Amino acid sequence: MTIEARAAEIEDEFAFLDDWEDRYAHIIDLGKANPPLAPEERNEQTRVLGCASQVWMVITPAGDNRLVLRAESDAMIVSGLIALLIRLYSGATRKEIQGFDAKGFLDKIGVTGALSAQRSNGLASMLERIIQTASHDPVA
Repeated sequence: MTIEARAAEIEDEFAFLDDWEDRYAHIIDLGKANPPLAPEERNEQTRVLGCASQVWMVITPAGDNRLVLRAESDAMIVSGLIALLIRLYSGATRKEIQGFDAKGFLDKIGVTGALSAQRSNGLASMLERIIQTASHDPVA
């Protein structure tokens, strides 16, 4: 499934949520379902800098130039944001990841508008890590 198709599904999901409180609760629920990383995966190499809470992100190459994302946070709302990013990006090609406007999409579904400055910075740091990883040529 393409990132655009995934985004359309998520947009439909969020269309039923009337206000920020409903979106916030839904994002927290998404985060609760996010599987944790193994303890050894929570380290300085996988830690995302720029986040107010602790965030660890593991991005691994898969076949057909695709990337698989897994991540975890110690904050509930951030775990939910991670779950959204994983739904969008995990299994997508590097080219799809580089070409998708995640910030615009998250604005469109009403996620970013009510985030604190710290959470917005953390979200930007997570997106930067994903896009930066997608921009690097795979190791031969």
